[in-house]
Order: sequence, then structure tokens, then C-alpha cells
Amino acid sequence: MTPSEILAANNAFLNASSGVCLALAVGAIRRGDRALHRKLMLGALGCSALFLTSYLIRVALYPSRPFPGHGAVRAVYFTLLLSHMLLAMAVPPLALRTLWLAEFKQRFEEHRRLARITFPVWMYVSVTGVLVYAMLFHWPA
Repeated sequence: MTPSEILAANNAFLNASSGVCLALAVGAIRRGDRALHRKLMLGALGCSALFLTSYLIRVALYPSRPFPGHGAVRAVYFTLLLSHMLLAMAVPPLALRTLWLAEFKQRFEEHRRLARITFPVWMYVSVTGVLVYAMLFHWPA
């Protein structure tokens, strides 16, 4: 594997880890386990922050990789990529605001309302990040 491929695989792992933490955190809060929910959400935030750092390093150091697929799958890939990128830009402000409301302001009702938007967007970005990686680096040429 090239260094670019290693960073890309690491990014996919971090996206997947963030998604797992998010899913487990929702389960924890539904069971009423606020302490575990908090830890898992901070884990998701940490994975996402590491992802962003690693992604920016990869983009700065290595050229972008062209998608190897052809035909209809190419349109699917670029649609997925575009939706992933647009929603990924929304995750940091949504996640930080949601965290701020709970952690620093203890405004849990507002936190809950915003989390109902933040969670599906963040989960979508986590899952599609892994799909984009798989399609870009493991699609049959």
C-alpha cells in the first residue's frame, strides 16, 4: 500500500469508528445511561476530528485519485460523493453546537432537539465516507 492508500484506509476506519460510536451512544441514551452516552459521543467527536486531520494531510500531500468505475456506477459514485461532501461540511458546526448545549450549558431539551438533526446527518456522513472509500480504492477496474 502507498502512503496515500494507508491514509485513505485510516480515514475510512475513523469514519466507521465514528459511526459505531454514534450508534452505540444513541442506544446508551435510550437506556438512560447518560455517562456512557457522553463517553461515546466524545469518542465519535474524537474520531471525526482525527479523520478531518488525516484527510487534510492526505489531500495536502497526495493528488486526488480518479474514480475507476464507468457507466451508471460512476453517476452513483459522484452523487454519493457530492451528498457526502455537502453534509460533511454541516457536521462540525452541528456536532459542536449539540455538544455545547449539553456539556457546557446543560440545556438538554435544546440539545435533544438539535441532536435529532445532527445524528442522522453525522451518521450518513460516517457511512457514506466508508462507501466512498470502498468505491474509490476497491472498485474493480
